[in-house]
Amino acid sequence: MFDEGVRELVLKHSLANAVQHEGKADPKPVMGKVLAERPDLKPLARSLIEFVREVVNYVNSLSLEEQKSLLADRWPELLEKERPKREERKELPPLPNVERYDKVVTRFSPNPDCVLHIGSARAAILSHDYARMYGGVFYLRFEDTDPRTKKPVLEFYDAIREDLEWLGCKWDAEFIQSDRLPIYYEYAEKLISDGNAYVCTCKPEEFRRRVLQKQPCPCRGLDPSAHLERWAKMLEGGYGEGEAVVRIKTDLGHPNPAIRDWPALRIIDTKVHRHPRTGDQYIVWPLYNFACGIDDGLMGITHIVRGKEHMSNEIRQRYLFKHLGWEYPTTMHYGRLRVVGAVLSKSKIRAGVESGQFWGYDDPRLPTLAALRRRGISPEAIRRMMIEVGPKPIEATISWENLYAYNRKIVDEHANRFFVVLDPVKMVVKGLEEARECLIHLHPSFPERGFRRIVLTPKDGFVELWVSKADLPLLKPNAVIRLIGFANVSVDKASEALVSASIRSWSPKEAKEIGASFVHWVPAESLVEVKVVMPDGFVAHGVGEELLAAQEVGSIIQMERVGYGRIDSVSSDRVVIYFSHS
Repeated sequence: MFDEGVRELVLKHSLANAVQHEGKADPKPVMGKVLAERPDLKPLARSLIEFVREVVNYVNSLSLEEQKSLLADRWPELLEKERPKREERKELPPLPNVERYDKVVTRFSPNPDCVLHIGSARAAILSHDYARMYGGVFYLRFEDTDPRTKKPVLEFYDAIREDLEWLGCKWDAEFIQSDRLPIYYEYAEKLISDGNAYVCTCKPEEFRRRVLQKQPCPCRGLDPSAHLERWAKMLEGGYGEGEAVVRIKTDLGHPNPAIRDWPALRIIDTKVHRHPRTGDQYIVWPLYNFACGIDDGLMGITHIVRGKEHMSNEIRQRYLFKHLGWEYPTTMHYGRLRVVGAVLSKSKIRAGVESGQFWGYDDPRLPTLAALRRRGISPEAIRRMMIEVGPKPIEATISWENLYAYNRKIVDEHANRFFVVLDPVKMVVKGLEEARECLIHLHPSFPERGFRRIVLTPKDGFVELWVSKADLPLLKPNAVIRLIGFANVSVDKASEALVSASIRSWSPKEAKEIGASFVHWVPAESLVEVKVVMPDGFVAHGVGEELLAAQEVGSIIQMERVGYGRIDSVSSDRVVIYFSHS
């Protein structure tokens, strides 16, 4: 009933509407666009809407990439007009008690015993972004006061700095706790002098027995002057490891035995367990709760954003703050973050690298920020996911696909398209009598970026290409396929050794109408060798179009019908790509 002109008009607006709405066109707005252009069709509205539905159903049966490709071929001017609106960004919930402070001050306090991983990013991003949200201050503080069991490593200080800069978490000032031992000594001595701390020389098992019975150990009741003498002896090396510890006085009746007179400073033999920055200069080292508490107080931290596993530490540190007359910061304790399929244990990550199980901290099998960076995951994708998870106190579970969904939205518009054929199979196409220039959009949604130019020059009417072995199920005898950007061909024969085909026609429109499968390819005459490193460590080999070798290292690309990746290295005849995700 409707002529070709009406069909073209409906197809145009159906494609534009589908691209605007992530691949799913709606007949109603398409109908409105058609009638706005052709008001003379209004008397035929009843039959026209049925026709529009038919075309919309056809368009919706195509993939989004196919819709974009067809729209780019036929009506490229609509891509700019019909680009989807940017999604609204989720924001962090308000910080509590902001009105109590002149300025918000937060901190991120990693132990430099390993690089950062996806779990570490949560505390860093939340602490940084809350400070920026309120025009406050964000500190980086290295907590490196355990040279024995969580020994810091020099390379990890810089690695953590690099990770934070990549995440966009730029700090306003940096502190390293191993530089601050004299400060901790000063406050330990003050607490001892004031009778709020004491040096305990009881055997650990004896102290444990008494504290479980809510009884003081014999050391607790000694005069502060006696404890100051013991303190001096600790600093002078008069005690060995485990022979003396400074304890903070708390409530011996507290229901949690771990809170009762908790340990603040202990002795470590640094001739055996040398600190990478201070060597054996110090033998008395603060434990976590003491160094962290003193620093939070002195640095004026107003808000602490950390995991629920630290809730008991808050109780310990509140005793310290009370003894010193300080106001404890506002805390936000979030629930455990579980990443499906990821091991977030720093000790296991480090052991795997040191044993050779992983080839480095940027091994794609690892959940480290270094590995995600090398794979082409955007730091903004990590930020959006962490803000989405937020500081909720309940346990949260995320999957890699959650992260990939955020990343896909961010990188898609920047990632130019290229052909990469993995596990290639030779294809011979006959029927090409003269050279043909194939112009394929660098990005179907951004025609202004231009084209990739691939020239196919036949020999005796034949041209040789490479196609993927994975496409062999599509290449059945007599099947018609669309070689993207080139031609529609009929398959004559197909095997893992060779596929032969004949040119049938040129129009992509015809391929759509007959439901031909779209297949990517690489010319046999002009190509580069390609290695694609997969997230599981497998290295896939293949070939890619020659233009790949002109891309900058670090570029994010989309390998058409394969997935997104980051160009890791380039030479004249080889490109190494780290696979991001589909």
